[in-house]
Amino acid sequence: MKILVINVGSTSVKYNLYEMDTEEPLAGGTVERVGSPKARHKWRVGLTASEADAAAPTLRAGLELVLSQLTGPGGALKDLTELRAVGHRVVHGGETLVQPIVIDAKVKETISACAQFAPIHNPANLAGIEAAQAVLPNATHVAVFDTAFHSELPPHAYVYAVPYELYLERGLRRYGFHGPSHQFMAASASEFLKTDLSRLKLITCHLGGGASICAIDGGRSVETSMGMTPLEGLVMGTRSGDVDPALAIVLGRQGMTADQIDEGLNRKSGLLGLSGVSA
Repeated sequence: MKILVINVGSTSVKYNLYEMDTEEPLAGGTVERVGSPKARHKWRVGLTASEADAAAPTLRAGLELVLSQLTGPGGALKDLTELRAVGHRVVHGGETLVQPIVIDAKVKETISACAQFAPIHNPANLAGIEAAQAVLPNATHVAVFDTAFHSELPPHAYVYAVPYELYLERGLRRYGFHGPSHQFMAASASEFLKTDLSRLKLITCHLGGGASICAIDGGRSVETSMGMTPLEGLVMGTRSGDVDPALAIVLGRQGMTADQIDEGLNRKSGLLGLSGVSA
């Protein structure tokens, strides 16, 4: 059975195609600068890599570009009927979406509701799901959540020291992110160390444009650096990571809007903010 795994951002579509009977990666790539006049498609089939400029004014156009390559000359699919399922990476699933799940209207409603905690990611993830469902209506679409691996965090690790009603009534708590990455690293460490995962205490580090660390005890996440949103924790490429919470209050009192503060902390801070050069 062939499965397409996609990770849709606001301006990119990353994908991999797998033959699940053998777990063999067949193809993969990235469509960059989606929505700009000149997108860039980089792909590989087997060991052969290629890239080209392409037209992708929308996320749907980006996905159609991917499917056209996969089913075209030299592609990894004969036709789209070979594609049985599509896996979607979704950043925030809240407290209810804690396992991979077949996507239906209720799942999409929850993903949309969780966008308040992941405003950069969840709307793009949801747009990618809807675009993929439109171009692949006969495939089974499954969502996998960054937050799911951290769903068993103990209360002392996820409850903030703010009025408890804010958690009960508004869901304000630490959720954690990069779950599939931390889970994979733990399994890989277990394999490398030739030790059952249930016997290991690990610190895993996800270091990239977004960055987080996680404490894993017996295969379970027990503490993590990211919080209610992916902004908390380590210094990242363009995200500030931990700052005094009053920083946002002071900026608001000085006249910056919530959107301007959000933009500053999420897109103009981190290594970019420190260096003034790049992320």
